[in-house]
Amino acid sequence: MKMLLTLAAVASLAGTNLSRAQQAPEAVRSPIVLTGADMRPATSLNGEWATIVDPYSNGFSSYFRNQKQQAGDTRPIEYDFSKSPTLKVPGDWNTQRDALLYYEGTVWYEREFTYQPKEHTRIFLHIGAANYRSWFWVNGKKVCEHEGGYTSFNCEVTEAIHAGGNFVVAAVDNTRHEDGVPTLKTDWWNYGGLTRAVSLIEVPETFIDQYDVHLARGAGATIEGWVHVVGGEAGAKVEVEIPELAAKTASVAGGDGRAAIHLEVSGLERWSPETPKLYRVKISAGRDSIEDLIGFRTIETRGTEILLNGKPIFLRGVCIHAEAPYRGGRAYSDKDAETLLGWAKELGANYVRLAHYPHDETMLRAADRMGLLVWSENPVYWAIQFDNPKVLAKAEQQLDEEIETSRNHAAIILWSMANETPNNETRTRFIESLASHARELDATRLITAALLVRAEGHTKIVDDPLGKTLDVIGANEYIGWYEQTPEGADTTEWRVAYDKPLIMSEFGGGAKAGLHGAENERWTEEYQADIYRHQLAMFNRIPQLRGLSAWILMDFRSPTRNLAGIQDGFNRKGLISDQGQKKAAFFVLQKAYLDRTVGKAE
Repeated sequence: MKMLLTLAAVASLAGTNLSRAQQAPEAVRSPIVLTGADMRPATSLNGEWATIVDPYSNGFSSYFRNQKQQAGDTRPIEYDFSKSPTLKVPGDWNTQRDALLYYEGTVWYEREFTYQPKEHTRIFLHIGAANYRSWFWVNGKKVCEHEGGYTSFNCEVTEAIHAGGNFVVAAVDNTRHEDGVPTLKTDWWNYGGLTRAVSLIEVPETFIDQYDVHLARGAGATIEGWVHVVGGEAGAKVEVEIPELAAKTASVAGGDGRAAIHLEVSGLERWSPETPKLYRVKISAGRDSIEDLIGFRTIETRGTEILLNGKPIFLRGVCIHAEAPYRGGRAYSDKDAETLLGWAKELGANYVRLAHYPHDETMLRAADRMGLLVWSENPVYWAIQFDNPKVLAKAEQQLDEEIETSRNHAAIILWSMANETPNNETRTRFIESLASHARELDATRLITAALLVRAEGHTKIVDDPLGKTLDVIGANEYIGWYEQTPEGADTTEWRVAYDKPLIMSEFGGGAKAGLHGAENERWTEEYQADIYRHQLAMFNRIPQLRGLSAWILMDFRSPTRNLAGIQDGFNRKGLISDQGQKKAAFFVLQKAYLDRTVGKAE
């Protein structure tokens, strides 16, 4: 069985089995997004779930019923969750079972639970993430389906759940698709499964689904925003209270269910990397209330400056994949987040780029607590189908879910629309549309994207037309690794076509932890460290540079990295190995960050 699964997986990775999921129904978005879902009381469904591996997607005709063979029943039932092996949720299936490491296809999950619904309530099945397409049934009744592997969503189960014993069945298919977001090829592992937490959330019939509470730009202390109420009537009362500031305001919902918020406060301590102050904010509407932890700060640009709370800041940072330290697989826990972000703080970072997709609430909550500014990214990666309206709709859906769930995190200052996309008119229109959509959803943050740069001799040129749309320009470059030698950075000059802040969103090179040799010997820690030394000197010659995010904090799995004895299925550009071993380049960058010898001083 192990060999058969492995061979099927290899065929899938080669692109020979990409059509099998067409047997399953098309996935669409769930209509309810819950801001601050992790702050609501919930019944956890985490733990061991029974699973059936289904590479041909045969189970859509029957598995959701969770049938059992009854005595005297002669009909064949060729599955039984009660006799099936289990997988832990949250968690990817790839690293929990050797035979599934390369598997791409459908896996069925089943979990039984006891529940006692209350009157005049609505119940939602909350899924932190399921990669990539997923379908859910409760007690045999379909409750929702979803597409997108890195955002949370909610399935209403009010009519499906009953008092006493219940069961939930999920089908999750991580097959890659040409019209997916991201598309067929990525430089990270395609972890499948229920990769983030699953729970049941109970709310009143009239409830708060979304809210935006933030500090208005300027020198004052005005809290503004809005609260949206589902199921209420126009004129319904909404209250927002910040007890520590002795501040409270009331508003009424309009016909669209939205109530505007305006609150003058005194004694406000602004959130920053040095003082990551969070306030408990209570939001109430009728019988519903939610308490969130929110920091208040402003972010804007002025010419080539990035202003945090009205003052210039240089972003000293590093990129991070949602890859779990030590155990491997998809990161999901508080411990994962605290380890990764703890390393970033030790590096001297005040900022992290969370690549290349939205990370989960545990990471964002930790960034809020620890004082790390965040670049959050939509998974529009490399060459997706920019001429396909359905793909644009999928990208917008994932952007909606990213912003609507995460808009109250003080740590997030940048919404990134894309990474390393080809320069053509179709691509530019596609991402311009996304940027416009993001500004409609959230006008308080900056819009960016990681662009490719071109070269003329020893000059790097940043003139991608997409730059006209961005507030902050991101640029990826790998002098010393994919081009030239590390010394090439010494004679490289930069020309930026836009009078805007520039972040070097990626730079670096690979090394296997513990491999030592000469500075000119690839894959050694010495070679990687030498790249960083030359890069850091070059950065100080770029007048409008306002940030750095080295690629990358920790080694991570990638099916495209197959140099035996060195990569072994890992991208080795990490400053730290996946087992926590710091490489020489970590200390080179750490010294530059802590001594403030790189970048314009604040």
